[in-house]
Amino acid sequence: MKQAYEPVVRKVARISRAAGYGLFAFLSACSSQSGAPISEPVRVDYDLLLSLPAQPISYEQKVRPVLERRCVVCHGCYDSPCQLKLSAYEGLTRGASKARVYDSRRILGVEPTRLFIDAKTTREWREKGFHPVLNEVNRKDPEQNLENSLLYRILRLKQLHPQPRVGRLPGNFDLSLDRKQRCPTNDEFDDYARRTPTWGMPYAMPNLRESEYRTLVQWLAQGAPRDEPPGISAEARRQVQKWEAFLNGRSLREKLVSRYLYEHLFLAHIHFENTPVREFFRLLRSRTPPGQLVDEIASVRPYDDPGADFYYRLVPYTPSIVAKNHVAYTLSDTRMQRYEELFFKPAYTVTRLPSYQPEVASNPLKTFSAIPPGSRYQFLLDDARFFIEGFIKGPVCRGQVALNVIEDRFWVMFINPRHKMFSDDPDFLDSVSDYLQLPAERGDTFNVLSIWTDYWQRYQYYIEARAKYFSQIPTVRLEQATEHLWDGGGHNRNAALTIFRHFDSASVRQGLIGDYPETAWVIDYPLFERIHYLLVAGFNIYGNVGHQLNTRLYMNFLRMEGEDNFLAFIPSDRRMAIRNSWYEGMRSKEEVIFSTRKDWLSVDRVTGYQSDDPQRELYQAIQKRLAAVAPLDDYINRCHDNHCIDAAIDNAERQTDRIMREIAQIRGEVIRVFPDVAFVRVKTGNEQYLSYSLIRDKAYKNLSSFLDDGEDTWQLLRDVDNDSMTVVKGLEGSYPNFFFDVKLADIEHFAHAYAAIRNMKDYERFVARFGVRRTRTDFWKVADWFQLRYAQEQPVLSGLLDLNRYHNR
Repeated sequence: MKQAYEPVVRKVARISRAAGYGLFAFLSACSSQSGAPISEPVRVDYDLLLSLPAQPISYEQKVRPVLERRCVVCHGCYDSPCQLKLSAYEGLTRGASKARVYDSRRILGVEPTRLFIDAKTTREWREKGFHPVLNEVNRKDPEQNLENSLLYRILRLKQLHPQPRVGRLPGNFDLSLDRKQRCPTNDEFDDYARRTPTWGMPYAMPNLRESEYRTLVQWLAQGAPRDEPPGISAEARRQVQKWEAFLNGRSLREKLVSRYLYEHLFLAHIHFENTPVREFFRLLRSRTPPGQLVDEIASVRPYDDPGADFYYRLVPYTPSIVAKNHVAYTLSDTRMQRYEELFFKPAYTVTRLPSYQPEVASNPLKTFSAIPPGSRYQFLLDDARFFIEGFIKGPVCRGQVALNVIEDRFWVMFINPRHKMFSDDPDFLDSVSDYLQLPAERGDTFNVLSIWTDYWQRYQYYIEARAKYFSQIPTVRLEQATEHLWDGGGHNRNAALTIFRHFDSASVRQGLIGDYPETAWVIDYPLFERIHYLLVAGFNIYGNVGHQLNTRLYMNFLRMEGEDNFLAFIPSDRRMAIRNSWYEGMRSKEEVIFSTRKDWLSVDRVTGYQSDDPQRELYQAIQKRLAAVAPLDDYINRCHDNHCIDAAIDNAERQTDRIMREIAQIRGEVIRVFPDVAFVRVKTGNEQYLSYSLIRDKAYKNLSSFLDDGEDTWQLLRDVDNDSMTVVKGLEGSYPNFFFDVKLADIEHFAHAYAAIRNMKDYERFVARFGVRRTRTDFWKVADWFQLRYAQEQPVLSGLLDLNRYHNR
């Protein structure tokens, strides 16, 4: 049969050679089962070449879905092994790098390597040290396309050396988060294969299905052709034109407002109302105006000086959407009207535009002082979940710098903008703006302690100014005090948020989820703004250790500020005791270094408490205040009389909820053996399932240890007797650590066995019955189910779940 790729026909005569490689593959597979390294290099799979399709295989329709389901789940962000980002075709052509993005001990900052931004051509990426994973020489020769493709060879290695299909993976697989990466070039691959024959791709996961493997290999043999990606929808095109006109207004007020919007939305995956749910755009600064080809200004931070004239532009976001960095924001006609109401209806004058000098641009309280603080604050409140997600998912994909200083689960509320407070008073903010400089203004630095002393002294002045205002606030009863909390106008569910931390990742969910938490935050305008500029707008993952340490230090005190705002609602005679219980151990040492006036701790501004547990009483009052946007009941986690029933659900779900309540009651040291996040699906009928997330809430004596990330330090800070579990209906978290697959008939035994686990051996026996191990033959089928379920639950907000942290139990 005549093929479109003539070189294949000419190589049919080499069939004996192919047979020889087939024998080699068989012998290699046998040797790998015994653990012996292979002695010959990985070569071309001629069987697939001989059946090469005549027509080019579609990247968009055939290849991209396989890459998304099997590869992007580990290769989708900055933490992609070897920086091989497979979520976009441009990531394939860019290739891989031996340089690490995450390096908390980096003495010198490095140049950023953001796909689409920091280089535009393959040649530019090669100059930055990236090596190819596709053939780049004579791409018309299918054999050469495979021989010179690192991607093919590592896929073939997996086929020759499949992993075990039962039990745990052997110890030669390193699954630690900060494992040493081996990033061989094509020339180095033979040595890689000899040393680590079982490290083919997908790494430490089951093999691709035969059809998936065939699709990828034959596409690579064809030279990795790319067909045209789908164009944008007509409605999106209309919205882009409308919004680019809005954002590029010519008056000083329009320019200032657009700068404010850009610096808060630059990381957003922007979705236009009434467009396909998976169509997203990016807001950027371009040297070219609307109507011309975009020429993006590749600044590290959104407030870096753009130089000459520039324009705000909206461009399609074409990579696959991965959950760990997906922060979606919707633009619509209604949204534009809201911006008009917030930023153009109020009477204020802009006489000159602020500087882009770092000491000004890094401080939003200075930069945007002309815009009424109430407008800025309401803008943040309208989409509070989006902005809180920014510091969790934002520029880093992995948030350990920020997340090491927050609890595993806590509630977040906001000061009510309708109750005029000092925190959004323009005169007050102008008077303290010099005290609220953020570390990003200094960029990379070595002189951490002397610089930090300066920031800390300024911060003290701000705390003292706040305390002075606090002492002048009139005393109110508890019911009146909760009116100082924003209730979302009775409809905006952003008024109450729950943050879950999963070691070095986190997630945000609307509502007050779980039992009453140990701590809570109350956020006001200056705190909200500084969190964004510290961890999103001003954070540089490519910066040095000084920049990262300064960021972490400052985040410690932003956390304490939010917690102190919450404590202000507690009676003064209990306030200090509660605060001290949050910060034991090393906290006392840091108090000596970073001490502040605590006059406010003795000032009562809320009265009317009736119980000897004021924190619980405050939580209950907050629940009543926010009942319209955060339902009072959590039938699984906050059921204290065992008679909680959700009448709106069917019998199967009610039964499963009741059983899950037993898991939510697990407490203490046994929690150590559980993963941070586990997804459970419960089969209730023919292809009918319920989904739950089991989230471990680790307790800490304090979270203020900023000098050591080591495991020993964290174990010293742990308070394991107070560890607990939270069960969330649906899927919560971007990095599931494990899947459980249970039938409704077994759900009671599942919960009883879960609650009875006392050690790792018990847990492993439990996993053997209900768990979905990396070695299970239907692993990918179950993983695909969870991906689909997540997309069904959150059509716009969902993304591909990351499996980098999946446990080997």
